[in-house]
Amino acid sequence: MTEQQALEQATSEIEAMKPMKKQVNNVVSEYNDADYEQAIEDRKNKILDDYNYGYIKSRQEAYPSIADQLDMQYWDSVNDTTVWKDTIAQIKADNPKPE
Repeated sequence: MTEQQALEQATSEIEAMKPMKKQVNNVVSEYNDADYEQAIEDRKNKILDDYNYGYIKSRQEAYPSIADQLDMQYWDSVNDTTVWKDTIAQIKADNPKPE
């Protein structure tokens, strides 16, 4: 994903959310132009971060615990199997690093 693509997506999302409100010192008001520009910039950065680094969180959530991985490695060595290696490879394939 390019920065331009992320900007277009962010702009579209923020435009769809209008009007947006903010509260400052207990006073509610609609975003001004600078607030909308900042919201778009923040959303663009989030989109890019998710695209570039989201796979890390997905992999971390999918990996078995360290104890389970060590147990897999032990039984792989005893049984001459590749359960641990296959499990890790599948998680990496299911959650690829963006190019």
